[in-house]
Amino acid sequence: MTITSYRDLKIWQLAIDLAEAAYSITRDFPNSELYGLTSQMRRAAVSIAANIAEGHGRETTGAFIQFLRIAQGPLKELETHLIIARRLDLTSSDDSGKLLGQCDELGRMVRGLIRSLQEKEAAA
Repeated sequence: MTITSYRDLKIWQLAIDLAEAAYSITRDFPNSELYGLTSQMRRAAVSIAANIAEGHGRETTGAFIQFLRIAQGPLKELETHLIIARRLDLTSSDDSGKLLGQCDELGRMVRGLIRSLQEKEAAA
């Protein structure tokens, strides 16, 4: 499969799935969290996919790598927010565990792509 757009990237597709899941899980949060965890979790989840897309749109491999690294920040933010939401009983163990699993998978893929791109860049 040829990559012609960031939308072809499996990591971007998984990041979109994660953002969708974050919106879904926060839908049942209390209104008092609208400007707290709800907003923070949604913002972080959207930022992951956006950074992957933006990095892919840059002209250099080095810039793409940098944006992939930036995407790791909101990914860790989202994981932290999920843990807090679970501790506050805003979500079930099953729901938060599922999303944390998605975060782990995406994190491994981002790190793998970074390594792959660095090796490719070093060989050039």
